[in-house]
Amino acid sequence: MDISRIYFSADEDYLSAAADELRPHFPDSFMEPVGPDLGAFEEEGVSIAVMARTIQEQHLVFPRHLMRGVGMAELEEAQDLAGLGDIALGLWEQFPLPGEVSLHVWQSGQVDLAYRTDQLWRRLATALADMDIEVKRGGAAHILSACVTEQGIVFGSNGAANALTDWPGGRVRLAKPKGQISRAEFKLEELFRTDAVTLPEGGKALDLGASPGGWSRILLERDFEVWAVDPGELDARLSNRQGLHHVETTAGPFLAENSERFDLVVNDMRMAPVLSASVMNSAAGHLAPDGLGIMTVKLQPSDPLRVVDETFRMLSRAWEIVFARQLHHNRNEITVVIRPVPAPSG
Repeated sequence: MDISRIYFSADEDYLSAAADELRPHFPDSFMEPVGPDLGAFEEEGVSIAVMARTIQEQHLVFPRHLMRGVGMAELEEAQDLAGLGDIALGLWEQFPLPGEVSLHVWQSGQVDLAYRTDQLWRRLATALADMDIEVKRGGAAHILSACVTEQGIVFGSNGAANALTDWPGGRVRLAKPKGQISRAEFKLEELFRTDAVTLPEGGKALDLGASPGGWSRILLERDFEVWAVDPGELDARLSNRQGLHHVETTAGPFLAENSERFDLVVNDMRMAPVLSASVMNSAAGHLAPDGLGIMTVKLQPSDPLRVVDETFRMLSRAWEIVFARQLHHNRNEITVVIRPVPAPSG
């Protein structure tokens, strides 16, 4: 059977945690770091589709992007930008090329080349266009990739469904929006933009630990009526915003005293993960039918897998995991989407 070399991306500080997460599911695999945020995976008979399905179904949180490798241009030959179009096409053409592709180009680590990754993207896009292939930044069903590493340029080719995310290396780039209150907004905005999970569109939302109001602002922009629960002040730019209710108390009293039903409950509180999960368990009974919860889990870099396991076990008392991943805009944390466990029938 063939051995396919698959590359997985993760946050630089959690690349080893990503490998540790994968290892129990693929005990016969060989893994090694290729760059600060890029690892290589090999196991006989394991395809990128199998690996992607395992990550999604088992809710492995640290691998954030996958690429099926088709070959490499060694660093010496990679210095010649003009010749890379022919090299890339020679490798990509090992597999049938569709008429439309997304082209992903990125770099892992510090690499001394005479050109930038945007120049590499244009060179490769031109080579593909000369073959009458439509080249997009994202959104196509097939992805062609080029990742610059210290060893050379790794080229990849795989379906978008098996990449985990349609962004080069999983690095979701978001422009700072007008009126942004805090950088924490990027975490929620990135989640809304992923195709991995379907979130409610409008309705009633509960923002636990809302101050200074960044997540509340995002929810308001997406047509939610928001209950922002926090004894602290909200940013002055949220004053008199239609659809916003600032409840100046903590999560516990609010949940104990309020009978409102919400389509979405979010929680980005700086709190020990198990305690934060306990708060979410209390909030589960406040969900409308088909409602969802979103929370961030603050990690301890020294033992992140233990923290994730303990938090998921606490959440399992009231919720089931829909999606869990360390997003690009997470730092020492992961983002989890959950739905209430159905009540026993009868």
